[in-house]
Amino acid sequence: EVQLVESGGGLVQPGGSLRLSCVASGFDFSRSAMDWVRQAPGKGLEWVSSIASSKSLTSYADSVKGRFTISTDNDKNTLYLQMNSLKPEDTAVYYCATGDNSFWGQGTQVTVSS
Repeated sequence: EVQLVESGGGLVQPGGSLRLSCVASGFDFSRSAMDWVRQAPGKGLEWVSSIASSKSLTSYADSVKGRFTISTDNDKNTLYLQMNSLKPEDTAVYYCATGDNSFWGQGTQVTVSS
């Protein structure tokens, strides 16, 4: 069974940092491209970041470039999103997904507020 389980969300003040984790199981994580996608309150899905199957190429939405970093620990089958300099507009439910978007996690809530 394919499972993607996000964690690490929470409440943080503007300018603060969080690291999201996504633990994957049920497929070959080492050969899969992965995405982070978010959904802000009242808005649609927004792609945030991708990492290639080789884990050597990354890409970011303009809104987060320079502040967020996507990475993996292949030994732990875990995808990460390091989020720095957080802004209120980063408030959203964050989901990890396989690169073909066939599988999604349950999401983790990130709230940026003073």
